[in-house]
Amino acid sequence: MNDPHNRIALVTGAGSGIGRATALALVADGWRVIFTGRRLEALRESIVQAGDPFGDIDARALAAPADVTRPDSVSALFDFVRARFGRLDLLFNNAGIFTPSVPLEDLPHGQWSAAVDTNLTGAFLCTQQAFRIMKAQRPRGGRIINNGSISAHAPRPQSVAYTATKHAMTGLTKAAALDGRQHDIAVGQIDIGNAVTGLSEGIGAGILQADGSLQGEPRIDVAHAAKAVVQMAALPLDANVMFMMLMATKMPFVGRG
Repeated sequence: MNDPHNRIALVTGAGSGIGRATALALVADGWRVIFTGRRLEALRESIVQAGDPFGDIDARALAAPADVTRPDSVSALFDFVRARFGRLDLLFNNAGIFTPSVPLEDLPHGQWSAAVDTNLTGAFLCTQQAFRIMKAQRPRGGRIINNGSISAHAPRPQSVAYTATKHAMTGLTKAAALDGRQHDIAVGQIDIGNAVTGLSEGIGAGILQADGSLQGEPRIDVAHAAKAVVQMAALPLDANVMFMMLMATKMPFVGRG
């Protein structure tokens, strides 16, 4: 266990999966972490799993419910961060949803919009607010890490909304990295393939492949993804992991399936 350094992190989608695992790993690494998501009870369950590594968990892990698809909710969230801590050193844009696996022409507009609102607009709104804090604080600057996906590089069949938003996330990462450069704001992206979470259970059991077959794919412990984010976050602001791809070694991504 590291000594606490007390830098301030905000993790979206911290009530489950990669967000929960990463928020817990940051607490263990000495960060003060705001756990954010729509469901307060899930956030509280996440914090319980943190234990009390430094004897002050109430000040080290805070639940702050918010809906990243709503500008007013995001604004209120960052107002809380500013009032409670006075600064923000790390934002992990992790909140995201999948849409059902259906042919492109059968995807309802509402499900497309929900994916865009959560996976892309939510990350933009949080990034925008983080920029405002990080540019004004002293010492200035900070780090933003976006949760992309293997789908930011190659689609699965029948995943147009998720794939489109994750490709767009890469554009957001690049644009934010450029705009943040002069303000000491480092922006990067982690593209994760097949981490074990509740949302990935179907991947292990069998998922549609490009050739039309169903195939179970290997997955990795979600703790590896969390550790990778913590490693990215630990860098000084004059160094940046622009893109990291972390995947199950034997998942059918590289090559022809």
